[in-house]
Amino acid sequence: MTERGFVAPELDSADVAALAKRARVLRGAILTMTTLAGSGHPGGSFSSLELYQVIYGCAVLRPAEPAWHGRDRVIVSHGHTSPGVYSALADTGFFELEEAVAHFRQAGSIFEGHVERSVPGVEWSTGNLGQGLSAGVGAALAQRLTDGGWHTYVAMSDAEQMKGQVGEARRLAAKYALCDLTVVVDLNRAQISGHTPEVMPVDVAAGFAADGWGVIECDGHDTAALYRALRAARADAGRPYAVLAHTTIGHGVSFMDDDPAYHGRALKPEEYVRAMAELGQDPAWLDRARARRALAPTTRPAELAEPVCVRETGVPRDYDAPSDCRSAWGHALADIAAADSRTPIAVFDCDLMSSVKTGAFRDARPDAFIECGVGEHNAAAAAASASVNGVVAFWADFGVFGLDEVYNQQRLADINHAALKLVLTHCGLDVGEDGRTHQCVDYVGALRSMYGWKVIVPADANQTDRAVRAAAGMSGCVALAMGRSVLPSVRDEAGDPAFAGDYRFHYGAIDIIRRGGSDAAVLTMGTLAGSAVDAVDELRAEGCSIAAAVVSCPLDLDDEAMLALSVARVIVTVEDHNVRSGLGASVAEWLAAHGSATRLVSLGVRDYASSGAPADLFAAAGLDAVGIARSIRGAIGR
Repeated sequence: MTERGFVAPELDSADVAALAKRARVLRGAILTMTTLAGSGHPGGSFSSLELYQVIYGCAVLRPAEPAWHGRDRVIVSHGHTSPGVYSALADTGFFELEEAVAHFRQAGSIFEGHVERSVPGVEWSTGNLGQGLSAGVGAALAQRLTDGGWHTYVAMSDAEQMKGQVGEARRLAAKYALCDLTVVVDLNRAQISGHTPEVMPVDVAAGFAADGWGVIECDGHDTAALYRALRAARADAGRPYAVLAHTTIGHGVSFMDDDPAYHGRALKPEEYVRAMAELGQDPAWLDRARARRALAPTTRPAELAEPVCVRETGVPRDYDAPSDCRSAWGHALADIAAADSRTPIAVFDCDLMSSVKTGAFRDARPDAFIECGVGEHNAAAAAASASVNGVVAFWADFGVFGLDEVYNQQRLADINHAALKLVLTHCGLDVGEDGRTHQCVDYVGALRSMYGWKVIVPADANQTDRAVRAAAGMSGCVALAMGRSVLPSVRDEAGDPAFAGDYRFHYGAIDIIRRGGSDAAVLTMGTLAGSAVDAVDELRAEGCSIAAAVVSCPLDLDDEAMLALSVARVIVTVEDHNVRSGLGASVAEWLAAHGSATRLVSLGVRDYASSGAPADLFAAAGLDAVGIARSIRGAIGR
C-alpha cells in the first residue's frame, strides 16, 4: 500500500487492484466466521469493507504497536460490523486472520459480536448505535489538549444518524472546529426492519452540512474514490468532515446485494457454498475454521494504556463555617489546575457552570473548558473517551442528568475501562424546590449495577475538598455525589471539624466520628451526615451507647471498621438516597456475607417527595435530626 497518512494524491492502480483482490478474500472470511458462529452481521460488514480497507490501510497506524501514542484513532460506531473490522485489521497486520475467523463470537475469545477494545486496533467498544461520534469527538479534543498530532476517524452507519446524540456530537465538533476529525458514513440504506428511508427518513448530508461540517460524497465500494475523499477531508484545516460513502448492503454476492434480510443473519449452508463460489473462495474454509475453533485462541488481548492522573493537587482547604459541597469541589478543582500545570485536564460542562461551580477552572484554563450545551449524552461519552486518550477528564452535572439520563453512556465508560471523573451535584431530596423530576435518589444504586465505578459521597465541604483531590489521582471511573445545600462541618468528639487539618481521604475508609456503640452504631453518608451525628449526640447525652461513622464509599466497605461497628446490637443507616439501593443495601450485603447477627434498620428516601425547602422535605421523611433520633430510639427500644 501507499505511504500512511494519505500523503500520496491518489492510490495507484496496483494498490486498487490489490485491494479488490483482497476484498474477495475478506468477504469470504466474513461469511465463514458468521456462518461458523451461526450469527452475526455479514450484510453491513460487506458494505463497510472497502472503507475499512482504506482507513486501516492508509491511516497513521503501527500494526505491530497497536497502543503507540501517536497513532491515528479509528473508532467504529456501528460495532455490529465487527466481522468486517476484524477482517480488515487482520489484513493490515494486527493479528492473524484465521484467528478471528475461527473464534468469532466464541466464549472466551476477544473477537466478540460487537467490536471491543480488547481487540488490537479497536479504540472503543461500541455496538449501542449513536455512541461512536461522541467517542471520536472526545479523542479529537484530547488530541488538541495534548498536542498529540493524531487524526481521528469515525466509521458510522446511516441508520444511527437518527439518534439525537449524533446531532449533539456534530454540533460540538463544529463549535470547536475539530478539523482533525473525519466521519465516514456507510450509506447502505438498509437496517433490520428494511430499507432506511422506509423505516425513518433522514437526510444525512443536510444534517452534517447544517451543523457546519464539510461533506464529501463518493462511491463507498470504489477504494480510489474513498482515498481521495479521505485525503481531502484530512487536508482541510478549518472544520470537521463527513465522507458519505454510498454502498450496498451485501455488496459482492448477488443474492445478498441490497437485501436487508442479511443485515443480521448468517448464511444457511447452501447459501454459504453458493456465495463462496461467487467470491472465488474455497467453501472448505468453513471446515478448517471449525477444526481450529476447537483449539484455544492464541491472540492476546490488547494492552490498554494506563490513564493519565493528576500529579499535584495543591494544599487542601479547611472549612470551619458552614459551606456547600459543590463550592468546595469547585475550589479544589481550581487548586488542582493551578498546582499541576503540566497535566492535560479538561472539564466538560452542559450549561450548568454556575450551578456546579466550575467557573474558576474555566477562567484559569479556558481552552480546557468544554462547553457542550444541553447535550448530556454526547458529553458523557466524549468525556469518557478523552479520559483514555491522555487527558484527566472531569464532567460535572446534576445527578439526574449526569447519571440517570445517561446511564447507558456511563455503562459504556465502565466497559471501556475509562477514567472519567464524574461530579454529581444536586443529588437526593436536597435538590429541594426543583421537585421529584430532579431528585436523583439512586446514584449509588445505579453505579452499584456496574463493575468498575468507584463512588464517593462526602459528608461536608472539608471531606469534599480532600475527596476531589484524591479522585484526581485515581485511575478508573470515579463518581462524587453531593447535594446542593450549605452544610455545617461534621465535628469530632472534641468539637473540631473532623475532616479538616491533617485528615486525608483514603478510598474505602470508614471514618468513626463517635466511638462506643454497644446499643447501636449509626452509619451515614453525604448530606445527612451532620444530622445523623447530631441525633447520635442527643442520644448519647441521654445515656445511650451509640457510635457514629461516616461511610463516604458505600460500594466498598472497610472490613476492619465494619467488624468493629457490628458489635452493636443494631446498626442504623442514614442516607439521602433510595433506602433500598444505597448505603443500607451495602451494609445489609456486608452483614449477610460475614454471618453477622446484628440487626439492621435502614433510614432513607422511601418515595419521591414534593417540591420544598430541603429541611422541610427531610423533616417530612423523618430524615432530620429529630426524626433520625426518634427512629434510633425505636430501634434500641428506648
